[in-house]
Amino acid sequence: MEIQRRLQMYWERSLDSGEVDARNHSWITHKMKCHEKRGSRVVRVTAEGAPYRSLYTNGGEHQVDYALYVTFFIQQGDHYYIEEEQRNHRAHFVGGELLYDEELPVPHEPEVPRDALTLINEEGTLESEGERGTYDRQKAVQYANLWWNTYNPAYRHFTDDCTNFISQCLRAGGAPMWGAPARGKGWWYNSKVWSYSWTVANAMRWYLSGAKQGVRGREMERASDLILGDIICYDFEGDGRWNHTTIVVEKDAFGEPLVNAHTSNSYHRYWDYEDSTAYTSNIQYKFFRIGE
Repeated sequence: MEIQRRLQMYWERSLDSGEVDARNHSWITHKMKCHEKRGSRVVRVTAEGAPYRSLYTNGGEHQVDYALYVTFFIQQGDHYYIEEEQRNHRAHFVGGELLYDEELPVPHEPEVPRDALTLINEEGTLESEGERGTYDRQKAVQYANLWWNTYNPAYRHFTDDCTNFISQCLRAGGAPMWGAPARGKGWWYNSKVWSYSWTVANAMRWYLSGAKQGVRGREMERASDLILGDIICYDFEGDGRWNHTTIVVEKDAFGEPLVNAHTSNSYHRYWDYEDSTAYTSNIQYKFFRIGE
C-alpha cells in the first residue's frame, strides 16, 4: 500500500503541475495535442498505478512493475466522453524515494508462416448449422467494454493480445468458428490450439478480406462508414504486414469511431492511433463491416 500511495502522489503531482517527465510520459501530452488537432479538448487527466510485481536488485534498488490506468475527460462542443488507457510501467526506488519511472515496451506479435495465409479461406465445415445466425453487434460491444482492461479466464491470455481479444469480441457476437484443426485455415479456437487468424493481426486481416463463410468482413472506404461492432486493422509501417486490430464501440460527436483494444489496453480510443508510439506516416488501415 505504501508503494501504491507513493506512485499515486507522483502521478498526481506530475499531472497537476504539468511537469510530466517528457522522456517517459510524453505520450500523454501527445495524446492531448492529437485531440486538440481534431477539435476536441482534454479537460482533465487522472492516473492510478496498480503494482503487480516487485524486485530488489543487488545494488539496493527496488523495482516495482505496475499497471498505469490513465483517464482522459474529453469535450467536443456540448458532448463529453471518457477515454481510458492502460500501460505497463516500472518505477525505480532507492531508499524509499522514487528515482525514475519508465514505460515498459509493448511486445511484438509473432510471425505467421507465409504459406499459411494462402490456405486461410479455403472452404471448410462450420461448427454447426445453428451457428449461422446474425452477428449481434450489441453483444460484441458489451464484451469489448467488459474485458477491455482485463482477461477472460475462459480464453488464453497472450503477451500480444490484441487480435485474440478482438476474436473473443466477435465470438461473443455469435460469429461461427470453422477450419479446425488446421491452424492456417479458417477462424477458430479451443483451449489447446487455435487458428493463426484468431490471434495474429496479419492473419485476421487477410481472413476478413476473403472469408466466404463464418465471420466475414466487407471493406469500407472510410472509418466514418463503420458502425458499432465493426473492425479496424492497422499496418503501422505500411510494409504489408498488419500489426494491430481494434473493435468499434462508440462514435464521437463528429461521427468518427472510438475503439477498444488489448496489448496497450484501450477504451474509447480515437481510431487513427496517431497518439501511439507505433504510429508512422506510412500507416495503412483496413475498415471492415462485419457480418454483411
